[in-house]
Amino acid sequence: MTTVGVLSDNHGDWPPHIAESLAGVDAIIHAGDIGPYRLVLDMEGIAPTTAVLGNTDGDLPINETAVTTLGGKTFFVQHIIDPHRLQLPLRERLKRIEPDVVVFGHTHEPFCETIGGILFLNPGSVTRPRGGSQPGMIRLTIDNGNITPQFIEL
Repeated sequence: MTTVGVLSDNHGDWPPHIAESLAGVDAIIHAGDIGPYRLVLDMEGIAPTTAVLGNTDGDLPINETAVTTLGGKTFFVQHIIDPHRLQLPLRERLKRIEPDVVVFGHTHEPFCETIGGILFLNPGSVTRPRGGSQPGMIRLTIDNGNITPQFIEL
């Protein structure tokens, strides 16, 4: 079994309960709007981390998109995605990559929906939620090929 902590949109805020919520994960995915680069290093200290630039991250030394394989599943990560209105270049890229999961952020609202056989996940904001949601993240498990996202309120 593989456990992945999925978070986004902390915008430089990093209260201790975030690290506590990530304890024991095998990997971390951060979907952007991180804040200072030292927070990426802090996450790396917890577990191997895949992080992408958000629209407020400036010139952090990370990419705008990432592809990673965890627990035998392929993840595509990009900060801004509208799952119901995918732009043509992104649709073509997803067709090439064939991810099992697409992780995004930006909206600060949780999202979990399978579209075209791909699980689209937005953990919401870990510190600045919108739309009546609570601060939160996802603890995702991959077990015997099954992907189970669990939204955790912080």
